[in-house]
Amino acid sequence: MDHISLNVHELTENWTLLEHERELVSGKRGPTRLGFAVLLKFHTRYGRFPRDRSEVPDRAVDFLARQVRVPAAELDSYDWTGRTIEYHRAQIRRHFGFRECTVADAEEVTAYLAEHVAREERRPERVRAELLARLRAQSIEPPTPGRCDRIVKAALRAAEESLTAGISSRLTAASIRRIVSLVGDGDPVGGDAADSRNESPPSTATATAIGLTETGLRDIGLRKIKEAPAPAPALTLAPGDLDRRAMLVEIDKLLAIRAVELPPDLFRGIAPAVVAGWRARAEAESPSRLRTHPLPLRVTLLAALLHQREREIADSLVELLISISGRGPGRKRAPEDAARG
Repeated sequence: MDHISLNVHELTENWTLLEHERELVSGKRGPTRLGFAVLLKFHTRYGRFPRDRSEVPDRAVDFLARQVRVPAAELDSYDWTGRTIEYHRAQIRRHFGFRECTVADAEEVTAYLAEHVAREERRPERVRAELLARLRAQSIEPPTPGRCDRIVKAALRAAEESLTAGISSRLTAASIRRIVSLVGDGDPVGGDAADSRNESPPSTATATAIGLTETGLRDIGLRKIKEAPAPAPALTLAPGDLDRRAMLVEIDKLLAIRAVELPPDLFRGIAPAVVAGWRARAEAESPSRLRTHPLPLRVTLLAALLHQREREIADSLVELLISISGRGPGRKRAPEDAARG
């Protein structure tokens, strides 16, 4: 925690008993007096109670012990699990207007995080920080760490289900079949799904590439789609042939991806970091692992990969074209080259 190395300013700012707090402490004696003061100031600082003595920094204990005039060593005699500490917690909650987290509170904050946080922030530690901030703003004491973890996971899962359902609903049944063919699925949406989605035939521009859709994507393979351009061995081909061979491979990839016909607004309203995270998952997971996901998630992960790879492949083709044209037979020789010739 952030209290490991407390300086004088931090001690004074966060661990000084104020006048009204001294009144709460005044009726107590010995370890009970010091233990209550520790609970009180810890709650003031973090919006919750320490789980045990190890969470409270020694310098803070010493600082409070001097204020309540009880030896710091007496805190070792304070009971962290009995009826006394429960009474102290209840007294401090009443003082600050806090209450314990109920089932209804957990459900409400889970829904809030799923709708307003986890749709753009997918890092669990950041979602957890937002959870604690939300609870504190509502004067609700955080539940146990394990329960907090479950709330964060539930919020992330609910947000992902909502996002991926929205993404998959923007795709035709034909596009979904072509996408999931990358991981060897058969017909994931069924014969009637095409009618329910008002599926239209492929456009004329992509008609010649349909051979590179369901069977073609499987032939190219998920691994090939992920790969950067890989020229043939230099010992067997001239430099220009190297570039042309790489260019043909990249063209095959690009045609196959474009034949899927991803809508241009497929990821409209989705944070770029979230799309990048989906793409990274699709790259990291094996086809067998990807097949285990629910269809909306599986389609979304692969669509994110295809969406970003399409742009990257197009850029690589431009670079290869520039490389080839720069070494073409009709290229004008530079003056220094002509002089050497």
